Amino acid sequence: MSIGESHCTKKPTNLASLDTAGTEQFTAMRELYMKQGQGFLLVFSITSMSSLQELAELREQIIRIKDDENIPLVIVGNKSDLEEDRVVSRARAFQISQLWGNAPYYETSARRRANVDDVFIDLCRQIIRKDMHRTQMRDQEVGSGGRGGRTSRGTHRPKRGRKRDKCVIL
Repeated sequence: MSIGESHCTKKPTNLASLDTAGTEQFTAMRELYMKQGQGFLLVFSITSMSSLQELAELREQIIRIKDDENIPLVIVGNKSDLEEDRVVSRARAFQISQLWGNAPYYETSARRRANVDDVFIDLCRQIIRKDMHRTQMRDQEVGSGGRGGRTSRGTHRPKRGRKRDKCVIL
């Protein structure tokens, strides 16, 4: 999937989308995706309380694998077009988003395509902000006398190609 230039940062952003529903038997693969991912959409059905409850376990697994509490994350209540079948209230979903560090919460409808682009754009922006913060911290470290990109003789090391991570959608 590619988010267009005008949506996120005026530069193309690639997203890898992985549907992990029903993949409990492939935990090694799931953990690999979590380790490589920079951001996560945690999607549940507003018509299923158990799907919301499963998100807590996924989130804890992501935090454990990434060893980071501040992971770009968006909580998504899908099937908003099935309001008459709603089991998970907006208040309950919002409460969980607050408990999880004010993670953004959206309700979407894949059928009507309602808010679908917004969740991806929000996640992209979070990833970019985190990446910029990481770059600033690295630059400050280099500027404060750390060895940074210099060898012991003061000459610059050749720059290595930057590894490009992908955003993983769970």
